[in-house]
Amino acid sequence: MAGTLYVVATPIGNRGDMVPRALEILQNVGVIAAEDTRRSRRLLNHFGIDARLVSYHDHSDDTRSQALLGTLERGDDVALISDAGTPLISDPGFRLVRECQARGYRVSPIPGPCAAVAALSVAGLPSDRFVFEGFLPTRQARRLKLLEGLLDESRTMIFYEAPHRIVETLEDMIAVFGGDRHATLARELTKVYETVIPASLESLHRQVCDDANQQRGEIALVVAGIEQAADVGDGEKKRVLTILLEEMPPNKAAAMAAKLTGGKRNDLYRLALQLGE
Repeated sequence: MAGTLYVVATPIGNRGDMVPRALEILQNVGVIAAEDTRRSRRLLNHFGIDARLVSYHDHSDDTRSQALLGTLERGDDVALISDAGTPLISDPGFRLVRECQARGYRVSPIPGPCAAVAALSVAGLPSDRFVFEGFLPTRQARRLKLLEGLLDESRTMIFYEAPHRIVETLEDMIAVFGGDRHATLARELTKVYETVIPASLESLHRQVCDDANQQRGEIALVVAGIEQAADVGDGEKKRVLTILLEEMPPNKAAAMAAKLTGGKRNDLYRLALQLGE
């Protein structure tokens, strides 16, 4: 009988958040596959776990994946962990999970900490519906394009960001969403220097620029979705858009008309182009 692949969450900071079942699994599996073996070894040593540890990420060569699959085929269990938090949430693992499922091997989650959910829980923003966007593109042009695609998003949005890009990301979010959009910066969650700052994007940008400490550590950024106005008829949308086009270019007119009428920004942008012909 084949072994089981356990997808095991580990602490995002405070080691006291390690769940007992995760410890039990890690103590008994044949192999632990980790994103960063040096970082994971420190965690395992802390809990007195002396298990075989190998490196794995989604860009590992096929030899490593086949070795792990071979371990499962022989009947030994494998645990997959990331540097911190829940594997596969902006971390490696989905290719291994997919291959195990394709072969009929059991894949079992061992739930625990997740930075995205932790940030959402303290953001003070609607949490009944949300979307996780992970890390934004590093290049500004691609980052702006992705953010513009989220302009009509009504669900709360969760992003991860590197500390050296947080200022630029906030600037781009202000350019796309507007400086008054509410957001929460959650930094170094569960760690000594944990900070949670709810404010407008403009205020967050100012605070981060003024305090270099807010440009350090691991960052989750939770951003409010757009407030949807009650949808109006096509005639009213066209009237509003026609007025706005007298004062601003089509993309900005479409964004403003979407806020005023509850219409879809992309649809209004197409209409704006037609009106300008």
